[in-house]
Amino acid sequence: EVQLVESGGGLVQAGASLRLSCAASGATLEGAAIGWFRQAPGKEREGVSSISGIDGSAIYVDSVKGRFTISIDNAKTTVYLQMNSLKPEDTAVYYCAAEPVAVPSLFEADFDSWGQGTQVTVSS
Repeated sequence: EVQLVESGGGLVQAGASLRLSCAASGATLEGAAIGWFRQAPGKEREGVSSISGIDGSAIYVDSVKGRFTISIDNAKTTVYLQMNSLKPEDTAVYYCAAEPVAVPSLFEADFDSWGQGTQVTVSS
């Protein structure tokens, strides 16, 4: 089973950028899809973006299109989420998760391995 560890969160001002990393161990991500999810205080967790470990195809929730970019390294061990033009409403704990099939998804139920999360706080 793959283990996932997120990093790169922090406190930034609106308009700034952050890059989150999701490092995998125990297995490569080549046959999987990786998703980024986030959960703001008092809200349900939502899917933000997801990428296929096979062909790099990716999907995004509408609220981050044009601002966030997901990518995977050549070794298929780390997935990144580049977040630009951050807004206060992006404040949340961000989680990465692995799906056992390499089809990008934004549905939690499709993912069976989860990291512990990293906090992103955007001040206005």
